[in-house]
Amino acid sequence: MTKNDSTKATQAEEQQGAEAQAEQVVQDEQVESQATENESGDENQQRIEALELALSQAEQRADDANDRAVRAVAEMENVRRRSAQDVEKAHKFALEKFAGEILDTVDNLERAMDIAKQADDINQSFFEGIELTHKNLLSTLNKFGVEAVGAVGDAFNPELHQAMAMQPSEEHENNTVLAVMQKGYTLSGRLLRPAMVMVVKNS
Repeated sequence: MTKNDSTKATQAEEQQGAEAQAEQVVQDEQVESQATENESGDENQQRIEALELALSQAEQRADDANDRAVRAVAEMENVRRRSAQDVEKAHKFALEKFAGEILDTVDNLERAMDIAKQADDINQSFFEGIELTHKNLLSTLNKFGVEAVGAVGDAFNPELHQAMAMQPSEEHENNTVLAVMQKGYTLSGRLLRPAMVMVVKNS
């Protein structure tokens, strides 16, 4: 081998070595670039997951706050309704007790009128005064929802009438009121006291 050939061979080897180094550098850069991309992708995925978690937690807090607000409104409405009912019950109870006491006075006035009608020497002005007092008292009770129940000929109603006796009658239908011993009264549709009545019982 000549010196020239030896030089060429050396140059070829150096060139191959340089090319190999260059190829290795390119491969290393590609590996490093891929690793960087992978790391960047992992970081992005972690950020997305963190944002999704934060969003989920925020939505849960919002739902909880909304639920508490709805419950608070419902509780306030319940308190308002219960308070209104308590006031109404207290008012009705007070009026019921008062009306019950007044009914005794109404009964006494009616008894006085019945006695006066049977007397021969009753003072007419006195009798008219009793009638007017009785009428005004009933009118006042009516304004507050107090109504009389129990009249001759009414169908017997166990929710409004208390049967004190039964008697046959050809002039009246069966199971109707034949006579009223004491009137009954209701307050706004609720029974204050039942009417004491005699009921027709035809066999």
